[in-house]
Amino acid sequence: MIAFLERFVPEPEPTEPLQPDPEQKPTLLLTDLVDLQGTINFTSPTHLGKDFGGIHETKPLAAIHAAVTEDIARVIKSASRSPILTVAARGNGHSINGQAMAHNGLVIDMQKMDNRIQLIGSGSGSGSELRYVDVGGGVLWEDLLTRCVKEFGYGPRSWTDYLGLTIGGTLSNAGISGQAFRFGPQISNVSELEVVTGKGDIVVCSNTQCSELFFSVLGGLGQFGIITRAQILLQPIPHKVRWIRLIYAEFDEFASDAEFVITREDSGDDDDSFDYVEGFAFVNSNDPVNGWPSVPLGSNQLFDPTQIPESGNPVLYCLELALNYRGQDDVASIDKTVAHKLQQLRFARDLKFEIDLSYVEFILRVKRVEQEAKANGIWDTPHPWLNIFVSKHDIGEFNRLIFKKILKNGIGGPMLIYPLLKNKWDLRTSVVLPEGEIFYLVALLRFSLPYPKGPPLEDMIAQNQEILQCCMTNGIDFKLYLPHYRNGEQWETHFGKQWPRFVEMKAGFDPMAILAPGQRIFSRTRESL
Repeated sequence: MIAFLERFVPEPEPTEPLQPDPEQKPTLLLTDLVDLQGTINFTSPTHLGKDFGGIHETKPLAAIHAAVTEDIARVIKSASRSPILTVAARGNGHSINGQAMAHNGLVIDMQKMDNRIQLIGSGSGSGSELRYVDVGGGVLWEDLLTRCVKEFGYGPRSWTDYLGLTIGGTLSNAGISGQAFRFGPQISNVSELEVVTGKGDIVVCSNTQCSELFFSVLGGLGQFGIITRAQILLQPIPHKVRWIRLIYAEFDEFASDAEFVITREDSGDDDDSFDYVEGFAFVNSNDPVNGWPSVPLGSNQLFDPTQIPESGNPVLYCLELALNYRGQDDVASIDKTVAHKLQQLRFARDLKFEIDLSYVEFILRVKRVEQEAKANGIWDTPHPWLNIFVSKHDIGEFNRLIFKKILKNGIGGPMLIYPLLKNKWDLRTSVVLPEGEIFYLVALLRFSLPYPKGPPLEDMIAQNQEILQCCMTNGIDFKLYLPHYRNGEQWETHFGKQWPRFVEMKAGFDPMAILAPGQRIFSRTRESL
C-alpha cells in the first residue's frame, strides 16, 4: 500500500535507450514483422500512451494494429528477441493508472482485431441447451449487446455498468455490475478462452483444457497472456426492466437490506430476490452533482428532502434494484410483484423512485452519462478513480471513517457501495478478495471539471491516499480492485498467500516478463524469472 501514501509526482521517463542503436529500431521491427496482416504505426502512436485516468502519460515505440491472433503471436516473439522490449494490449483505453501502456514498447490496439460474434449451443447433459457466444477479445460489450439482442434473443448474464469496454479488458480484471450477486463477475461466466501467452504461443484453454492458464488469465491483469477470443455464457434476454431506487438515512439499515436482498436467491427464497442490486452514498444536501438531485430516475421526479428521516447524517444511502420482466406483463402485475419484494425493506417509504425501461436501455444506462460528460467537458479530464473491495466485517467502520468524514462533501461523481457474495466467484482465478463470505465493492468515480473550475488533480489523488491510509491505520480488511502499485514488494502484499502461485504462473507463461509492463508487477529482462 506504500504507493498510495506518496504524493503524486509524474513518473520519470526511462533514460536508457531501448536498443544500442535507436535509429534502427523501426527498421529492425519492420523486417521482423514483415508478414503481419495488420499494420505498424511508428509516426503517431502517442494517443496509445494515454488512458481514461489521465494521470500517467508515456510514449510507446510503435502501435500494432493487429488483424488476427497470429499477428499478436508474431509481435510477442519479436519482442522476446530484444533484451527489454515489452508489449501491452490496449482495448478502449479505460485503464486508470497506465495499466495498458508500454513506455518505448509495443502497444497492440485490440479493437482492430477480428470482431467475431457467433452464437453456439452446447448440450448441458440435463436435457436442456446451454448457449454461448464466441466473441473476439477486442469487441466492445456494447457491440456484443446490440448483436445479441438483434440476432440471438440471448445475452450475457453478467455485465459491467459501462459497456464501452472490451471483452478481453474486463476479463483480465473481473467485470462487475449489479448482476454479480446472482451470476458472479464476468470471469465466472466464461467457458473457454483463446490466449496468446508471453512466449508467443496461441493456446485454447478452459477449466478442463490448459486450466492453469485459463484461471490465471481470468483476473490476471494481462500478466500471463492476451485474450483474443472468449466463449461467454448466455441467457434469454428479457423485454423490460423495472428500475428502483430506495433511500436510507442509516447505513446499518441500508447494508442489512442490501445483504438481505442478495442472499434471498442463494437461500432458495426467490420471491424476494431481484435481478440487479447496487447502491451508492450521496451527500445530504441540494448539491446538484453530489446531493439529492442526483437520485431521481426521471426528469419528472423530484427528491423531497422533508421526507428524509431525522438522523443528522452528512450522507445518505440509496439501494438500487432492478427486476426483469416480459413485455406482455401488465404494469399492475409488476407493481404488485415489486411491492411484495419490497415489503420487508426499511427504506423511507416516501423516497422511492422507479421507472420502466427496455432491457437494452437499462443495460446501456451509463451511455447517457458518457454522452452528457462529453458534452460538458468532463469525460476527457483526469479521473483518479479508486475501487476497493471491503469485507462485511469492516464496512460499517469504513462508512463511519470514510463516507461520513473524509467524503462527507462528495467527490463530484458517484460513490458506489454494494455487497457481493464470494461463493459466486471462482477462487481459482487470479483475483484476490477480502476475508468473509460477503464483501462490498466501493467505487469512487470522480468526474470533475479541469482545474481551476474543479479541484487540482493532486488534491484528488491525495484524498485517495488519505482513504487508503485511514483503512490501513484502522485495520480495515480491503483489497484494491483494478489495482496499481509501483513495485513487486507492494504487489506481493496485495496478493498475500496467492503471490507464490502468481509468480509461478508468470514464470510458466511469460518468463521474460514481456506482457503488461504498465502494471509494474515484474521487470523486463532477458532472464526475468
